[in-house]
Amino acid sequence: MSPGYKKEALGLVCAPADLAHVEDIVISSGTSFGKGMRILSPMRRQAMFAIYAFCRIVDDIADGDSGDKNPAQALEAWFGRLEAIYQGKASDALDRVLVAAIERFHLKEKDFRAVIDGMLMDCRGPIIAPDEVTLDLYCDRVASAVGRLSVRIFGTPQKYGEILSHHLGRALQLTNILRDISEDARRGRLYLPKELLDRFDVPADPFEACYAQGLEGVCQILAARAHDHFRAAEMIMKKCPAHTVRPARLMAASYKVTLSALEKRGWRNPEASLKINKLKKKVHLAIAFAGI
Repeated sequence: MSPGYKKEALGLVCAPADLAHVEDIVISSGTSFGKGMRILSPMRRQAMFAIYAFCRIVDDIADGDSGDKNPAQALEAWFGRLEAIYQGKASDALDRVLVAAIERFHLKEKDFRAVIDGMLMDCRGPIIAPDEVTLDLYCDRVASAVGRLSVRIFGTPQKYGEILSHHLGRALQLTNILRDISEDARRGRLYLPKELLDRFDVPADPFEACYAQGLEGVCQILAARAHDHFRAAEMIMKKCPAHTVRPARLMAASYKVTLSALEKRGWRNPEASLKINKLKKKVHLAIAFAGI
């Protein structure tokens, strides 16, 4: 066993209580993310948990689920908190684990800040029918920026990491948008681009859009874009050592099954339940894990 492998097996240099606190944030969220990260070494898994915990906290603030009276102010406070973290100053368990992850994997502050900027886009008045440029910027901030942090932890070669994050982040976020149209409408949000809404005569109103005749056409085009980004991401992953993109492959496989289910269901009634073929999902995940 090499010294580097032994070091990763020991995990980040943090107090066990701090690592446990961050893991609890992941587990209590109810996400399957924790299970998916089991394929990583303890050190990389703990760093990914810290990234997820950060994203979970700022996302809850943006969605108004954190109890903060002024969500935008609470998000903006995170800029100062990040600045302190990058100076090695920590105020709680998450900060301390983030400091360790940043130092070990050379994570960039601008990517954390981009995530917060994305959450602020949601927070400063709901996003309703953004133009194409704004939608792409949003996808970059809330998804691809997380990808740029993640690929450094995964060990993806730097020359491929950023472009992989670009495509896979957009593929995942477009899939989220297509899946959550009715849920977003209940929050007063509509992420579908204005140009496509106008083209298919869909009103730029979150609730009215859900039942517009042209919604199917809008969503089919966005689904095709997501597929394009998945294909581009797959081409990049084929150029990388398998172990450095395995988590990304698993995320792509899981979301592609969701996208396929969405296309099968259609968007004539976006509130209709989504039927995921569990066997198909397991097969896709197994293939992704094998790197075939």
